[in-house]
Amino acid sequence: MVDTDAAKERLRRFAEHEAAGISPLYSHLAGCAATDDDVAALLSEAGTGGDAHPTLLLAAAHRLIQAEPIHPLSRYYPSLGGMDGVDAATWPEFRTFLLERSERVKELLRTRFTQTNEVNRAAVLYPAVTRAAKQAKGKVGLLEVGCSAGLMLGMDRYAYQYRLPGGEQLTAGPKKTPVGLHCAVELAEGAEPPTVPTKLNVGAKVGLDRNPVDAQDDEELAWLEACVWADQPDRIRMLRTAAAAQAKDVPDLVTGDAVDELPLAAGRVPEELPLVVFTSHVLMYMAAERRDALLTAMGELAGRRPLWWVSLEPYEAGLDAVLPGRDDVAYRTTARPTLGLVTWKNGTPNGQALALADPHGQRMTWLGA
Repeated sequence: MVDTDAAKERLRRFAEHEAAGISPLYSHLAGCAATDDDVAALLSEAGTGGDAHPTLLLAAAHRLIQAEPIHPLSRYYPSLGGMDGVDAATWPEFRTFLLERSERVKELLRTRFTQTNEVNRAAVLYPAVTRAAKQAKGKVGLLEVGCSAGLMLGMDRYAYQYRLPGGEQLTAGPKKTPVGLHCAVELAEGAEPPTVPTKLNVGAKVGLDRNPVDAQDDEELAWLEACVWADQPDRIRMLRTAAAAQAKDVPDLVTGDAVDELPLAAGRVPEELPLVVFTSHVLMYMAAERRDALLTAMGELAGRRPLWWVSLEPYEAGLDAVLPGRDDVAYRTTARPTLGLVTWKNGTPNGQALALADPHGQRMTWLGA
């Protein structure tokens, strides 16, 4: 658990570094909460200290407002049809709403986790996953650690459009699909555009999560929607579209710890398939010793079968252990997660930093590795 002062600092950092310039509503609410003992204290109710992230508190509020869509506060929530921008009444209205329902808020914080399942991150992951598949020279098995509902496991069925500087576009994926993802690509100095093969040949899809979400269940899907930032309704629409598409291609979801049950989940992928493990904004919530344990577990698996790890995490959340000395991509410097690709040879990991990305996958800077 975190104390109130620690919760306030997390809220402040979220407002100033994660939501600023991206979500006016959440930047405002988190910034105000960072100066309010009563609201910040609610965050200490999260199940573990690692779960006490501002997004969980905001998701709990969003879920309660979903249940009361005619409440005056909803006018600030575009996800519920609200059209009012942040004004002087936003924070007082939000604060009163939350504290009047504090017991329901605490229950959500104790029993739920932040599970965004941001589908557009697949657009950032795709160039790395397909690079691994090319190196594997054939069909691969996908294993997503921290999969939530496993919607990104459908990345082989999504269409991609990458907008390059100067207006050029790269496209990939099937032509007929309800899920179309867009990503603006900037190029680092001297970098060539990424290669994005048209097709990703997948033979198995397995997800591992401590609390997998059934996206075909209305209540569970409502929680996933609540985890999406409320002033970004396009992300919610994409979530719903991907959930509907998943009904025709349901992955195998395994309940368990990212480290302890990794061998079990990997065993669900046929041995003849090279294994591509990927994580997205998962290791950043794990304690350092658990991140180290996960890297060790992947290394042990890589000793028994071909394995690649695609990481979309802050550089300091695991990639630094296999690719040291890259302060240029450190989150403390860039405030952006790094797209990494890790392989093992004779028990030794080799990491590459491929890109820097925006948190929700709308933009990335390709580094040309």
